[in-house]
Amino acid sequence: MKPTLSSAKARAALLQELEHALRRSSAQGVIFGQTVANVAGISGSDLECLDFLNLEGRVTAGRLAEVTGLTTGAITGVVDRLEKAGLVRRERDESDRRKVFIALVPENVAKIGKYYEHMQRSMMAVFGAYTDAELKLLLRFASQGYTTMLAATEQLKAMIEAAPKQKRASRPKKPARRS
Repeated sequence: MKPTLSSAKARAALLQELEHALRRSSAQGVIFGQTVANVAGISGSDLECLDFLNLEGRVTAGRLAEVTGLTTGAITGVVDRLEKAGLVRRERDESDRRKVFIALVPENVAKIGKYYEHMQRSMMAVFGAYTDAELKLLLRFASQGYTTMLAATEQLKAMIEAAPKQKRASRPKKPARRS
């Protein structure tokens, strides 16, 4: 059955409302994170990488690059800054000394974690209003959203990398000088 014009309009309006709500939530999350980062004396992106380490546990720089979509070179800088701030440490693998893991310094990370406690309590109250089926839907949505954002990050990096090449290729050649 083909949707009626009014149901198509209603769906378009609902999708726009959802997009706006997600954008507001995302923007507020960025502002919240930046506020915490400012207090912690690190950058917002370094704080986000620290959160990935919280989620992933002890990982290699390669794994951190994989889950963030950043290059291994960028991750090296992140880890250097987080290590200098006392939030992580590098640990050599006991069985393969060439392999280095990035591990959290729990007592220092806990100092940052206190800034999230009230938000976590509030979110748990919000989640408590949903049924298990609704929570599974939200989990699927959030997981698909992460995968989509990771792919979009890769596409953005490729687009940015291609831009200088396109500029060079599209520039008109300078006329030869006449002597």
